[in-house]
Amino acid sequence: MSEKITKKQIYAPNNYFLDIEEEKNKAVERIKTAYNFSQRLGLGKLYVCFSGGKDSVAVYGLCNLAFGDLFLDFCEFHYQHTGLDHPELVRFIRKEFPFVERHLSKKTMWELIVENGMPPTRLTRYCCKELKEKGGEGRFCLTGVRWAESIKRRNNRGEFESDGVLLNVDNSEDRRLLEHCIPKRKHICNPIVDWSEETVWRFISEENLPYCSLYDQGYDRLGCIGCPMDTKREKVLSSYPKYKEAYLRAFGRMLEERKRKGLKTTWRTPEEVMKWWLEI
Repeated sequence: MSEKITKKQIYAPNNYFLDIEEEKNKAVERIKTAYNFSQRLGLGKLYVCFSGGKDSVAVYGLCNLAFGDLFLDFCEFHYQHTGLDHPELVRFIRKEFPFVERHLSKKTMWELIVENGMPPTRLTRYCCKELKEKGGEGRFCLTGVRWAESIKRRNNRGEFESDGVLLNVDNSEDRRLLEHCIPKRKHICNPIVDWSEETVWRFISEENLPYCSLYDQGYDRLGCIGCPMDTKREKVLSSYPKYKEAYLRAFGRMLEERKRKGLKTTWRTPEEVMKWWLEI
């Protein structure tokens, strides 16, 4: 049986005529600019939002290029552990990135489902705010956000942001806005915001960076197990039956809470909730 080809083999540098030096250099300069602003504002090291996915790995590699072997003197890496991450991903982070600080949410997905009276959906992703988007207040953050992932991100995310305001740091007015900001606000640099998925993988291959083995097993993204944004979530849940069982138990408690509150519902069983959830 022939050996399965890996992402690093697919995106090896010798498979391409043109290099990605321009994209790399631009991203590195964005990170250096963010660090300089962080120092001017007295916000300390850069706060790197790290999930263990391919985009986070690319940002890690860029920090290495920007600051060399002493990159941990310039950056802190933080992982928001949702409790719904693939076990393989959790083990990968622990093994390859032991310096990453792990944070656990005060609430679990199972509690949030009961509190909200419904599972999270594409339009009601209450889970992201509670489980993934914590941390970094009063800091200058680096993320792996990319425009290519969604139209909404292209419209609402820029290279640099300050509390939701898009900035162009080449603009003197924007520079003044950053330099005179209130320190407790969150500032964000998205160094690979304009990178394609191909560029991300080419960079990982070129720099020989580690990545989670699930990517070589057919996974395109490594969000939460059961994430409503994942078009393959039914298959993923089948691969992780204990998580599916945990969702069903949460749906059962949710139905009981809805009944206690006198809320009208057409669902009668956790299985009916699951069927509806996977079909929407």
